[in-house]
Amino acid sequence: MLVLLKRGTSEPVASDIASRLRMSGLAVYRTDHDGQVRLGAVGDGASVDWDTVRRWPGVEEVRKIAVPFKLASRTFQPHDTVISVGRCAIGSAQLALMAGPCSVEGEEQVFTIAEAVARAGATVMRGGAYKPRTSPYSFQGLGEEGLKLLRRAADAHGLAVVSEVMDSQLVPLVARYADNLQVGARNMQNFSLLREVGRATKPVLLKRGLAATIEEWLMSAEHVISHGNAQVILCERGIRTFETYTRNTLDLNAIPVVKELSHLPVIVDPSHGTGIRDMVAPMARAAIAAGADGLIIEVHNDPDHALSDGAQSMFPAQFDRLMAELRIIAPAIGRSICLEPVARRGWAR
Repeated sequence: MLVLLKRGTSEPVASDIASRLRMSGLAVYRTDHDGQVRLGAVGDGASVDWDTVRRWPGVEEVRKIAVPFKLASRTFQPHDTVISVGRCAIGSAQLALMAGPCSVEGEEQVFTIAEAVARAGATVMRGGAYKPRTSPYSFQGLGEEGLKLLRRAADAHGLAVVSEVMDSQLVPLVARYADNLQVGARNMQNFSLLREVGRATKPVLLKRGLAATIEEWLMSAEHVISHGNAQVILCERGIRTFETYTRNTLDLNAIPVVKELSHLPVIVDPSHGTGIRDMVAPMARAAIAAGADGLIIEVHNDPDHALSDGAQSMFPAQFDRLMAELRIIAPAIGRSICLEPVARRGWAR
C-alpha cells in the first residue's frame, strides 16, 4: 500500500507512522515528491486495518499499488530517478554514453580504447573482466587483473567504469574497481546476486533477460531496490525471438513502456541487440529518439581479432561518427550529451 502524508507533516509524526507500519509486519520505504512524504508499505498487509490507518494523524490518503513491482513503479515515485555515475547524471536531460570493449584483453588494448572513447565524448567505460560465455572453452576474462587494467585506463582518461559481476561472492571485489555494477542478461533472475548488489552502495546496471517480459525485468529491479539499493539503471539489450538474421531483436517498444511504468532510467545496448557492427549506429540513433537515457556500446580497436564479440564491436572511427550524429539528435528531443572529456588524471600508463 501507498500511504501519503499530509503536506507539512512533521518529521517526528512521519517517523511514528513509518514505525507503526513496521510494527504491523510491513517493510516501509520512503520517497518525497512535490513536498509530500510517500511511504510504500509492502508485505502481507491482510491483517492491517487500513481504515484505521487512514485516520492516523498526518495521513492524507492510503492507496493500493496495483502493480507487483511496487518500489520501481511510478505509483510509488512519480518523478524520475536520477543516478550519478562519474560525470553523468543518468535519467536527467544528459545522455549517458558508455563504451568500451566486450572483454579486457590486455594493457595496450584497454588504454587505446579508453583514449578513443573518451576523445569521442563517452563518460563511462564498459569492459568485461569476468565473461559469461556460452562455450566453456571460450575466453572467460582476465578476472581481477582485468578490473585493475580497466580502472587504470578509465582513470587516465577521466572515465567512470561499468563492469559485469557474475556471482554474489564477487560483488565486493568488482565494487572495489567499478563505479557501476552490471548484472548481465543471463543473471537477471539470479536472485542471490540481486540481493547482494541490493546491499551494495554502487549503482546497478540491470540488463533485460534473453526472454524476459517487461514485468519480469521490473520485478528483478524490485529485488535490488527492496534490499536497500534504489540506484538501478535498466538496460534493454534485445530479446530472443523467431528472427535469426540479427543476434537478438532490439525491443525499442520497451523504452516508452518502461518510462510509463517506472521511474527508473533506461539505457539501450544496440551492440547485443543486433550483433552486427553496421547496425549498431542506426539502432543507437533510434533508441535515443525513442527516449532512452543513454547507450552502452562495444568499441574495439581491432574487432576482427577481438577475443569476444568482435562482429558487433564498432571501430573507434565509427563510434566517433555516431557521437557526432547524437549531438545533432539530442537537442531535437530536449537532451544533451554529457560533459566534454576532462584532462588526464589518476593512474599513469
